[in-house]
Amino acid sequence: MADFLNILMFVTLCGFLLAGFPVAFTLAGTALLFAGIGYVLGAFDPVFLVAFPQRIFGTMTNDVLVAVPLFVFMGVMLERSRVAEELLDSMGMVFGSLRGGLGVSVTIVGALMAASTGIVGATVVTMGLLSLPTMLRRGYDPKLATGSICAAGTLGQIIPPSIVLVLLGDVLSSAYQQAQLSLGNFSPKTVSVGDLFAGALLPGLLLVGLYLAYQLGKAALHPEAAPAIPQAERAGVSRAMLMRRILRSLVPPILLIVAVLGSILTGVATPTEAAAVGAIGATLLAGSRINEKRPLAIYLAALGLIGLVILSFGSGIRLGKAEATAMDQSLLVLAGLLCLLVVAGTLVSLRRVFTAGILREVLRSTMQISSMVFVILIGASLLSLVFLGYHGDDMVHEFLAALPGGVAGAMILVMIVMFILGFFLDFIQITFVVVPIVAPILMQMGLDPIWLGVMMAVNLQTSFLTPPFGFALFYLRGVAPESVATLDIYRGVLPFIAIQLLALGILALFPELATWLPHLIYG
Repeated sequence: MADFLNILMFVTLCGFLLAGFPVAFTLAGTALLFAGIGYVLGAFDPVFLVAFPQRIFGTMTNDVLVAVPLFVFMGVMLERSRVAEELLDSMGMVFGSLRGGLGVSVTIVGALMAASTGIVGATVVTMGLLSLPTMLRRGYDPKLATGSICAAGTLGQIIPPSIVLVLLGDVLSSAYQQAQLSLGNFSPKTVSVGDLFAGALLPGLLLVGLYLAYQLGKAALHPEAAPAIPQAERAGVSRAMLMRRILRSLVPPILLIVAVLGSILTGVATPTEAAAVGAIGATLLAGSRINEKRPLAIYLAALGLIGLVILSFGSGIRLGKAEATAMDQSLLVLAGLLCLLVVAGTLVSLRRVFTAGILREVLRSTMQISSMVFVILIGASLLSLVFLGYHGDDMVHEFLAALPGGVAGAMILVMIVMFILGFFLDFIQITFVVVPIVAPILMQMGLDPIWLGVMMAVNLQTSFLTPPFGFALFYLRGVAPESVATLDIYRGVLPFIAIQLLALGILALFPELATWLPHLIYG
């Protein structure tokens, strides 16, 4: 009876979601409905629901999840600061002489924006508005143009800092501890968001390389699909002017990437602390772009922020201890002065973005996206409790263990199921509903949690491209010219979906791509 109700609960859940009901309320409502049915039939013990308030409180007090609204704020603020616009212009000038150069520019800018923002919608919409008309005007095949933009926009889900990795890191941390406790290890190790950030870096760069290889190969085999920009249009820009434009557009986001990712990967800051650094840096960058007059306060604040990150390296400042030296006191004074510079520059930038009417939009978008994430998380927590009440974890464990092929067969089936679910559900739903069910079981079978997390992240990234409900497709369809058919967008992403499946295969064959860097950095 319990197994039947579990399966029926998930079938009902999928039906409600496909009917268009709100996700969070569908998760919680379906869970309560089947908890009631199970209680009436004597198949469900309501004592499981007693843990629900504790789970909500755990979500509210989870320091790791604080990084979500901070990274969202960072991404939305950078979207409004015209960073992508300047990067696209500069990269277009650099690679415009190549066949397929505009597609290469889109991919490189997508990778840089991914490492700066991690917001898929912002990147796809921005590049769709700026690059797609230019590419079509140059004679690009609409399928190649739209596919390149959608694929480049989804890089924000695998290249850190990524909201997917933050959410996955939190879920996998609990799953890994649960798996070790089940194996009798009562001093369990942990897997952190920083581990996943380090593990996803090389696979993310691998995807960028595969995208570039496909675009250059397509341009070589079919030159008419990706023509170069005529020399006459590039003749008016001198080399010195081009170099200035490149430095102006590249240096700020690269410094921001180094400050955020560098502080995480070196262990100087937690992902939440690094997200705060990124939010301040994005605010400074937006203030300097909106009004370029009197930039001294913002430049000094940026230098102060970099200086504080540098001061954080090493053992830190020993304050108020007997072993504190004169050097520590001097560093403390220097840190205080740098903080004052950062505060002054941030206030100037906030005033500028507020005057320009941007701050209100950024805060509203941050609140909407963050609220969506956390309400879905609460609904998924209730669903997982009901699932456990029906002993669904035992059912899934027995099913996966009985599959032919052992661990490999179970992993392949989970990847296929997640890929298929990606056609209908978004990454947040899959992360909060599916991953907590299957991850502990796969880890009990001996799979490396970092490799498993990166494999899942690449698979979840594919869900943004798979029709009919791929979000990147919707984002681009909303800003694409009417001359671009929806079918062209769907056909355009198919080669990039194949590339992502190829990347999954390479990652499966060479798990060191995900595990080498975390082991090198964190041991």
